[in-house]
Amino acid sequence: MCLVRTSYLLKNGCVLSMDARIGQYKRADVLIQDSLIMAIQPDLDIPGAEVIDASSMIIMPGLVDTHRHMWESLVKTAGTNWSLPVYLQNLYYGAMGSKLRPEDSYIANLLGSLEALNAGVTTVMDWSMPYSPDHTDELIRGLQDAGIRAVFAHGVPGETDYWNRDSQLTYSNNDVRRVKERYFSSRDQLLTYGLAIRGPEFSHWDTTVKEIELAQELDAICSMHAGFGSWGSVDRSISQLYEAGLLSPRVNIVHGNTMGMDEYKMLADSGASLSVTPEVEMMMGHGYPATGYFLEHGGTPTLGVDVVTSTGGDMFSQMKFALQAERSRANEQLLQQGEMPGELNLQSSQVLRFATSAGAQALGLEQKVGTLTPGKEADLIMIRTTDLNMFPVHDPIGAVVQFANPSNVDTVFVAGRLVKREGKLLNVDLDAIRHAAMQSKDYLLSQYRMSDAERIAFS
Repeated sequence: MCLVRTSYLLKNGCVLSMDARIGQYKRADVLIQDSLIMAIQPDLDIPGAEVIDASSMIIMPGLVDTHRHMWESLVKTAGTNWSLPVYLQNLYYGAMGSKLRPEDSYIANLLGSLEALNAGVTTVMDWSMPYSPDHTDELIRGLQDAGIRAVFAHGVPGETDYWNRDSQLTYSNNDVRRVKERYFSSRDQLLTYGLAIRGPEFSHWDTTVKEIELAQELDAICSMHAGFGSWGSVDRSISQLYEAGLLSPRVNIVHGNTMGMDEYKMLADSGASLSVTPEVEMMMGHGYPATGYFLEHGGTPTLGVDVVTSTGGDMFSQMKFALQAERSRANEQLLQQGEMPGELNLQSSQVLRFATSAGAQALGLEQKVGTLTPGKEADLIMIRTTDLNMFPVHDPIGAVVQFANPSNVDTVFVAGRLVKREGKLLNVDLDAIRHAAMQSKDYLLSQYRMSDAERIAFS
């Protein structure tokens, strides 16, 4: 039996491989066969391959978002004026999140994943907080049906009994193992398994230790929020984790805005990753983005959207915020010394790395994605450079980081499968998805009224 191979030849694009060995091409072709990138070079001629004209396009790896609460797609735009405490009081601790039905969880993750794919985000860590095994199953199904690559970070319900410093409540071992065996028994798939744990700032220390050990047993990425807000510098959670030998490349720390300077070095030395979500952090009161602090101590940050209650679901915005916030921090120090900046302290190319190869490494996916490298899976995007907000391009990396937006994303591949072409998502009934999402939104609003900082309800 002869198996039919699916081949695409992307012709004459500007290629940003993000692989130092391959570099950057002003004009080259990319050959995709089945799920893999097979070749990158000028003037390829492959009989039988479907040719896609990539002239006037930038071809680059799909963007990698290392921290997003995907279900919050149903609450999009609700929180543009929310601080972190107001966000938490509206979505967790008995609020709107607790009202989700399994079917709401499904459409939320499907909608959120499609938003990401449309914006060129091909990989995401979904930091979930399911309320039941049925919710868990539906969250996973939403990711599967969207066709996105994702780490499903399995968390616990967002309720006070779980989220407090004395909490010794933890996962149901039976359900964790059920989920792992049912959905994540193979490494050869788009979805991989992680644990979204509370960590020492939101659960008892003993609970943190048990959950990190569980992640190790399951060979799962372990992610936690830590080292931010008014308590970050007091708790010194990273120091505790480091001294206990609990930090490793399989541990992901989210935010880390107010850690001690020595803790950034501990994090970097251990190989643990840091997810910076700059726009939300600057808005909600987490603290100043830790991008530069981590770099200065030997680490490479990664980026995430975090919550679409308050910000758009694209990584272009996060790259801009990360870049300019860190430049502003360094420039302000110079101004206070009576000096002006010469060379800026952070380059666009570094930030593009945060959003691609560094993100893939943080999620344990660097052997599969994050760079355009022959032999890796074909997660890639094509960005139009003829659009007026991009044209004419002098610096393609700068164009992606500081000028591009989701409307410029022409084509998206995930594992060699076309999911967006000529600016439109493929094989998706958006009208039906919008209808289902509106039904879920209306249901949630019938169950809970959101409020401001004084707990004044609004509709």
